[in-house]
Amino acid sequence: MQIRDLPYADPGVADARSGPRFLLWLGRNQLGGQLKALAWGLLHFCGVAGLPLGVGRAVQAVVDRSGSALALAGALIILCGVAITLGDTMLHRTAVTNWITAAARVQQLLARKAAELGAALTRRVAAGEVVAVSTGDVEKIGWFVEALSRFAAAAITVVLVCVGLVLYVPELGVVVAVGVPVLALAVLPLLPRATRRADVQREKAGRATELASDTVAGLRVLRGIGGEELFLGRYRQASQEVRRAAVRSARMWALISAVQVLLPGLLLITVVWYGAGLAQDGRIEVGELVTVFSAVTLLMYPLRHFEEIAMAYSFSRPSAKRAARVLALRRTTEPSGVEYGRPSGDLYDPATGVLAPSGRFTAVVCGDPDAAGLLAERLGGHPAADPDGAASVLLGGVPLDELALDEARAAVLVQDKDPVLLSGTLQELLDVPSSGKVSAEDALKAAQCGDVLDALAQASVDTDGDGDGDPMRTRITERGRSLSGGQRQRLALARSLVTDPEVLVLDEPTSAVDSHTEARIAAGVKELRAGRTTVVFASSPLLLDRADRVVFVHDGDVAAVGVHRELLHGNAEYRAVVTRETEEEQLDGITAIGELAVLEEIEESA
Repeated sequence: MQIRDLPYADPGVADARSGPRFLLWLGRNQLGGQLKALAWGLLHFCGVAGLPLGVGRAVQAVVDRSGSALALAGALIILCGVAITLGDTMLHRTAVTNWITAAARVQQLLARKAAELGAALTRRVAAGEVVAVSTGDVEKIGWFVEALSRFAAAAITVVLVCVGLVLYVPELGVVVAVGVPVLALAVLPLLPRATRRADVQREKAGRATELASDTVAGLRVLRGIGGEELFLGRYRQASQEVRRAAVRSARMWALISAVQVLLPGLLLITVVWYGAGLAQDGRIEVGELVTVFSAVTLLMYPLRHFEEIAMAYSFSRPSAKRAARVLALRRTTEPSGVEYGRPSGDLYDPATGVLAPSGRFTAVVCGDPDAAGLLAERLGGHPAADPDGAASVLLGGVPLDELALDEARAAVLVQDKDPVLLSGTLQELLDVPSSGKVSAEDALKAAQCGDVLDALAQASVDTDGDGDGDPMRTRITERGRSLSGGQRQRLALARSLVTDPEVLVLDEPTSAVDSHTEARIAAGVKELRAGRTTVVFASSPLLLDRADRVVFVHDGDVAAVGVHRELLHGNAEYRAVVTRETEEEQLDGITAIGELAVLEEIEESA
C-alpha cells in the first residue's frame, strides 16, 4: 500500500473486541508494508553492526602491517556505509508510509462508523471522546504500527550480532551474549508501572479533551447564562490533573531511560576490562578486542528500539481501546439481507402509534422537545434512539431496520433542529444526492431564501471587486457563521427539499424565523412536497394550521389526531402545549380564540 493509493477502497472490518486485538488486526492488514520495513531495517541495522568488524579488521591490519587486509577492511566499511545510508533512507520511507496508512485506515473506519450511527453516535459515546479518538489517538496508534517493524529488525540484528560475536571471539562473545539480553529485559519489571501511569495520563487527557469539546460546543449558551468562568475553572482543574499525571509518567520513563544508559555502560566497562586482560595474555588479538568493543557500543542503537516499542505500546494501547470501543458500536438491528427494493407508503411507528399517511403533510406535536427529537430520529430509522424492545418503524409495511443503511437513508431523510452547514459555495451546499425532480431554485423559493440570496450576492460583490454577484457561487463560511440563525435554518431546509426523499422528517424547521416568514415557508413546503410524505415536528400554530393531519403525542403515545383547529378547541392538553396558556386561560379559551384570529390575519396578508 502506497500513500498515493489512499483512501482505501475498503478499510475492512476491524477486530474491535479489545485494544490489543485491534492493534494486531491493523498490523496484520499491513503485512506487506511491515515486511518491507523489516527488510530495509535489517539492511540498515546489519550495516551498523558490520562497522565494528571493519574497524577491528582495519586495526589488526595496521598492527600486522598488511596493506591488502587494510584495503579489504576499508572496502567492508564502505559497503557498510552504503547499506546504512540506503537502509536508513528506505526504512524511513516505509515506516512513515506504514504510519500514515494505519492512521488513514483508522480514520476511515471511524468516519464509516459515524456515518452508520449518525446523530445517535454522540448519545452513546461522548463527543469529546470521538474527537480524541479521531485526532490524538489515531497518531499514537499509527506510531505503534510504524515502530513495530523497526523493533523487529532491531531484535533480529541484536540476536545475529550476539551469535556472530560468540563464533568470532568466543571468550568475549559469551559475555556479550549473556549481557545483552539482560540489558533488553532489565526494564520489564518497570514497564507495568510505567504503563499504568501512562494510562492514567491518557485517561485524564481524554477527559480534559471531552470537557473542552463540550464547552466549546456550548460556548454561546454559557455566555448567555454567565457560566464561562465556572467551566473555565473546571477546565483549569482538569488540565492541572493532566499535567501532574504527565509528570509522574515522565519520571517513570526517565528511570527506564536511566537504566538503559547505566546497564550498557556497566557491560561496556566489563568487556573492556576483561578483554584487555585477554589481549594482554595473548588469548585474543587487538583487532578482535576493538571489534567486540565497537559492537557493544553500536548495539546501544538497536537496543533503544526496545524502549521505544514499550513506550509506543503503552501509549497506543489505551488509544486502541478507545477506538475499539467506538468501532464496536452497532446498529441495534442489522439489515436482514432481504431485497425489498425502494419502499413507499405510510410511515408508521408501532412504539408510539404515530402514523404519517403516504403523500400527506403530517405535523407531530410533543410536549417534550427532547422526546420530539428522539421520535424524529426513530422515524428516520436510527435504532439507537429506540426504546428498549420497541419494534422497528415501518415504511409501507417494511421495517426500516431490515433495510440496508443506504436504502434506509435514501427512503427517509431527517433534518434535526440544529442542522450543520459545511463551508463552500451555495451551489456546493445544494449539490447533494437527490431524485433530480426538485431544482435548487424551487427549493430556495419554497424555503423563503430570497433575502439570503440577496445577502450572498452582496457579499460576493463586496469581497471580490470583479465578482458577478452570483449568490450560488458565493462562499459560505464553516457552519454558516457569517449568516444569521434564521438564514442558516432556511438554507438547511432548502438543502433537504432538494434531496426530495420519499419521506422527509423535519424537526422544528422554522424555530429561528419570524411568524410571517414561517407562514410562507409552511405554504411553500406543502406546495413543493405535494404528493410526497412530509412529517414536521413543531408546536407553532402557523405550521400546524397548514398540515393535512396533526398528531398529538403525550407521554410517549398518540393522544389525539385531527386538524389543528379542531384539536385547539377540543383537546385541552393539546391547546396547553401549542398556545402555552395558563390554567386560567385554559378555562375560558381566550388564548385559543386569539390564536385563530392571528392565523386568519396571516392568511389574509399572505
